[in-house]
Amino acid sequence: MSELAVRFEHITKRFPGVQALSDVSLDIAAGSVHALCGENGAGKSTLGKILAGIHRPDSGRVIIHGAAVDFATPRDALAAGVGMVHQELAFCDNLSVAENLCLGALPARRGMLRRSEMRRRAVAMLAEIGADLDVTRRLGDLPIAQQQVVQIAAAVGSGARILVFDEPTSSLTQHEAERLYGLIDRLKQRGVTCIYVSHRMPEVFRLCDTVTVLRDGRHVATRPAPELTEAEIVRLMIGRDMAEYFPTQTDVVNAAELLRVRELSSPGKLYDISFSVRAGEIVGLAGLVGAGRSEIAAALFGLDPHARGEIEVRGKRVDIARPADAIRHGVALVPEDRKLQALVPLETCAHNTTLPILPRLSTLSWIHRGRERAIVDDYFARLRVRAASPDVLVSALSGGNQQKVVLARWLAARSTVLILDEPTRGVDVGAKAEIHGLVGKLAAEGAAILLISSELPELLRLATRILVVREGRLAGEVPASSATQDGLLRLMAGLT
Repeated sequence: MSELAVRFEHITKRFPGVQALSDVSLDIAAGSVHALCGENGAGKSTLGKILAGIHRPDSGRVIIHGAAVDFATPRDALAAGVGMVHQELAFCDNLSVAENLCLGALPARRGMLRRSEMRRRAVAMLAEIGADLDVTRRLGDLPIAQQQVVQIAAAVGSGARILVFDEPTSSLTQHEAERLYGLIDRLKQRGVTCIYVSHRMPEVFRLCDTVTVLRDGRHVATRPAPELTEAEIVRLMIGRDMAEYFPTQTDVVNAAELLRVRELSSPGKLYDISFSVRAGEIVGLAGLVGAGRSEIAAALFGLDPHARGEIEVRGKRVDIARPADAIRHGVALVPEDRKLQALVPLETCAHNTTLPILPRLSTLSWIHRGRERAIVDDYFARLRVRAASPDVLVSALSGGNQQKVVLARWLAARSTVLILDEPTRGVDVGAKAEIHGLVGKLAAEGAAILLISSELPELLRLATRILVVREGRLAGEVPASSATQDGLLRLMAGLT
């Protein structure tokens, strides 16, 4: 049996209104890459932060290389050889790379900063992990991937032999992520123990020796990665097979046409786009980045003042010049960036849900709170929104539950045409499965759904048929039953 670097014994941690961890015990082998997997809110990051000295457990203990430790601060953890690479970078953007790397111990003589020595130390710290950056550059001017390299160099350069990576690729491109994987491989070869918090299955199997799954703050399983499949990890994370969430396709040939678009155009963006969506149908919209998918959604929802064309809803021609017109006609948009475009972060879940229907819930500008709460409770139960209360701030929820709040908003508004732009972006696999099941259920209940996604497996799994957009034009339509990823990619790229 390999030497243990870390042992968690009966770790319990509670925050106001949330049981983050409950009696969690597990071992992490020295020199390994150990994955912590689970849905958002499962306790992965909390466990990593306890090891890094950011949180202290309410009960239980942490043992590092055979000795029990009790860290009051991250500085204590770093002194014991534990560092953390955060999902949100914790550095000073306005300072140079060298200043950030030496911030905890600036070299000085007689009260004067020794800049040449600071730069020398910074170069040495970067060289330690095989990185070569201009240490005089302002940190905020660097790409996110290079900022993460600086964060890793700071941890390793301070003597850390145990590193916690908390969702490190969440803001990286695939190319940048591959460079990070190579760096983790080199750290492993040098005997550094890496604890990797992630819900992205491909990188878990690419990097990790062992996988621990947490669910609702409890330890579910710890197994060698080669003995697991993606489907098994997902089942452990959500407590059931993903197949239970797959929608059942229904026959929509004779269903009513809820949305008809003719010659939708916008200067420089869209050119004569025409299609229809029937009740109970999920129509996928595929295309490369910049092909015009989100532009179609914006035009249909009244966000593009230059858009022209004919739109029919439930067989009647409508004019949609602004979002209020779309909402009035039963057209809803779940936008690509929920935090920037859909949610009011400093408002409660309840208020975010009822925003479009406030006139329906008020008399002389006074909102009937009882009626509002009844509607919110109903849709939160139907969509299984996990929140301590509808009165908590929506910013406190996980990404998957925030997305459910946006969907609850449009269901409360009685929308019959739903435009979903990247509905599962940034959510964990468990929430993704639930959202897939929810989309299928909404279609089965008679909604017409236009589904925009960069994930071709998602379109192939959910859609009845798939429209391919290329350079602002409709390049083709493929029945989902006969579509393949390769065929869609070729159509998207304009290859014969």
